[in-house]
Amino acid sequence: MIFGFQFQSPGPILVEFGPIAIRWYGFLIASAVLIGVTLCQYLAKRRGVNPDLLGDLTIWLVLAAIPCARLYYVLFEWEEYSQRPEDIIAIWKGGIAIHGAIIGGTIASIIFARLNKVSFWQLMDLVVPGLSLGQAIGRWGNFFNSEAFGRPTDLPWKLYIPPSRRPLDYLNYEYFHPTFLYESLWNLLVFVLLLSLFFWGLKNKGKLPVGALACIYLFSYSLGRVWIEGLRTDSLMLGPLRIAQIVSLSAIALSLLGLVWLYLWKRPLPDVVSSSRRTNG
Repeated sequence: MIFGFQFQSPGPILVEFGPIAIRWYGFLIASAVLIGVTLCQYLAKRRGVNPDLLGDLTIWLVLAAIPCARLYYVLFEWEEYSQRPEDIIAIWKGGIAIHGAIIGGTIASIIFARLNKVSFWQLMDLVVPGLSLGQAIGRWGNFFNSEAFGRPTDLPWKLYIPPSRRPLDYLNYEYFHPTFLYESLWNLLVFVLLLSLFFWGLKNKGKLPVGALACIYLFSYSLGRVWIEGLRTDSLMLGPLRIAQIVSLSAIALSLLGLVWLYLWKRPLPDVVSSSRRTNG
């Protein structure tokens, strides 16, 4: 993108080999996972946790998060997918919801932590910096698919959307808010914040209790998602309400409760394994 000029997707296909096509969406998700797990393992070493544990957890997260992200999206768009059920598994065409991924990943992490007798919150503190960076990368898949854009705009960084991808109410408009870009940049800021706090916590023992980083991620990501979602034209809806905003506001409330629990009540967050039974893998 060049400031002051429109920008638009070159198309969803990265490269083609005969009948085989590699799509930007899948490539970016795979890249986000690879970069995220590498970062998580590095942070695990710095906290004295076995990095192989994070590698194993990644497999669980991928197997749980991606299907749940798709299922979450399809359920709230069932009226559309019921008409073309063959597209339900066509994840390469786009259509996954990060909140579904977070729900699926959280359930998988709880089970993983209990089986391996490690702190769930310790794992989450190590995962969330990589998760926020992965979200920043993955959002660009929406750009190449010409999706997840906002209302019409004439701002200098306006995004051109081809007629076939425009909502029916906005067929006469060409340029839209690049909300995928807003969220990508927001996630990048969240990543910088989390990484800075992580290393600050290493130098200031006891100032960043286990679970604090996970709560800060939940709060900061959700805060950005609330206002960005308000600009979008393709929000998942429950009646007149935007699902992502409801979930984000709930997450903000839970994260604030967690921070109050840690810093005001000065108690560790409830965990799946008692401290006496934990291992660092």
